[in-house]
Amino acid sequence: MPMSQEIDYLNPALPAGLRRVSMSVVDATPATLDGFGCLVTDPSKCSIEIVQWPAAGTRPIDPGTGDEAGTTEGTFVSEWRGDILYGRNEAVGGNYILAYAREPEAARDDHANAPERMLLWHANYHPDGGQLFFPLDHRPFYVPLALPGDDITPEKFVCFRFDGQQGLYIHPNIWHEGVFTLEGTQRFFDKQGAVHARVSVDFAREFGCLLEAPIAGDA
Repeated sequence: MPMSQEIDYLNPALPAGLRRVSMSVVDATPATLDGFGCLVTDPSKCSIEIVQWPAAGTRPIDPGTGDEAGTTEGTFVSEWRGDILYGRNEAVGGNYILAYAREPEAARDDHANAPERMLLWHANYHPDGGQLFFPLDHRPFYVPLALPGDDITPEKFVCFRFDGQQGLYIHPNIWHEGVFTLEGTQRFFDKQGAVHARVSVDFAREFGCLLEAPIAGDA
């Protein structure tokens, strides 16, 4: 069932024994990203799409209004601590557990072993605008994405592999969950709609699964 309560992203308290759904891992190219967004070479030249506030009744929103909140920007930090991948989005003041390297109930953050996989428990989209992630540390990273639609299922996600030389811009309504460093700590320039509306899917509770992608050897 879709969520209606605020999510505790740093303590998701996931159920044990979740099955895994494997994501296809593909190289991010203009062709493979078609429909999701595009590669970005110069973040200063990337325009963020802003979606007009929806009308609540039969009368339309006045032209030139409802899309004036603009954008917000900051650093997005993706950091593995042991078996847990943490995310921090300074643009919106968000702190999250993005993924795990093993079953959440067995995950520990007191070692420095390189992760061999990532297990994703949650994703979201922003109906108010697009989002830019640009690597400040030019190392490879992953971004799982799915095309728009509230009838989302785990099988619709694709994990895109980036070489760290270019960034990613995603359109409004594209399912995603931040950016996933493959080891250690990695920083990204983030720019997105300032309203920051968020629609979520909890794979663990809605589908009884985690989304899996191997990362060993790609770092």
